[in-house]
Amino acid sequence: MRTFLRLFSLCGVLFIVSIFQLSAQNDSIKKSRNDTLVIVGVGDVMMGTIIPSREFLPSGEDCSKEFQNVKQIFQQADVAFCNLEGVFTDTPNGHKPCNNDNCWTFGMPTKFAACLVDAGFDLISNANNHCKDFGEAGKQNTAKTLDAAGLHYAGFLTKPYTIYVKDSIRYGFCAFSPESGNCDIRNYAAAEAIVRHLDSVCDVVIVSFHSGAEGADHQHVTKQDEMFMGYNRGNVYKFAHLMIDAGADVIFGHGPHVTRGVEVYKHRFVAYSMGNFCTYSRISIAGVCGLAPIMQVKTDRKGTFLKAQIYSTYQLKYQPPLLDTDRRVLKVIQNLTATDFPEVKIHISEEGVVTVE
Repeated sequence: MRTFLRLFSLCGVLFIVSIFQLSAQNDSIKKSRNDTLVIVGVGDVMMGTIIPSREFLPSGEDCSKEFQNVKQIFQQADVAFCNLEGVFTDTPNGHKPCNNDNCWTFGMPTKFAACLVDAGFDLISNANNHCKDFGEAGKQNTAKTLDAAGLHYAGFLTKPYTIYVKDSIRYGFCAFSPESGNCDIRNYAAAEAIVRHLDSVCDVVIVSFHSGAEGADHQHVTKQDEMFMGYNRGNVYKFAHLMIDAGADVIFGHGPHVTRGVEVYKHRFVAYSMGNFCTYSRISIAGVCGLAPIMQVKTDRKGTFLKAQIYSTYQLKYQPPLLDTDRRVLKVIQNLTATDFPEVKIHISEEGVVTVE
């Protein structure tokens, strides 16, 4: 009997020790995971449009295949971001004038928001030149749709920023563009005030901008104000540096419809343009316009850059994004970064790993 009691007591002690060890191991895993944050960003997402007709939507009006080749990258991230190039709407009413041959009006059915959720996106930028394609009603319906889907968004003057909490980390997010009705990328003082506020209440601040001249002739960051179609599209280099000085940690740019170089400034990561990532129709994907990166950025809990991974993708007409084994957009980024930011001491490997030298 005494032997049995001793064995029972010993088993109890071992059980309690094992519980403590398992708890400590779980705490260690959680701490390790949170000590390195994975933040993923892509450029323009426009999953087809109802204008000029619904034939420009995916087959069967089903967007479920649009991210099937790449969504594991988003789903494994702590936070995933994209720019919503257009609005969510179920009616063609109120859209800006266009014709079949010259129509850049982007309206996605509201049910398509579920495909963003399924892909693993968390943060959405509404600050771009297509957020008003269906007037004020389109903007309001987009906000309502994103709210219903549980997606966090920013960029409208009525919604300049959002705060997103995940695994005890507070992420602040804000978005800018040069268009009226959006938070203006050219109003540096107002933008700095938003970023400073987010920096004061959040662990990591993510900034998005939709700016710069458009097209294959505008892949370079000029470090000056960029004019396009008669209006000032902003100085993205000056903006990015000012935002980091104000407290931004990761900056994701888009708008030129082509990919631009990357930079690490004060140990903070900047992607100056991530191009057309998932643009099913009505947006040219010819040549370099059809190549886009997925930027996977790793930081510490305070947003300090550790390293990044560039995944290369490409698009074919009316098909979802595909991973590019030839890594064509990586080569574009390597060349542009070396040309536009020769003073930046970062290294981009042939495998797409970005590190500070």
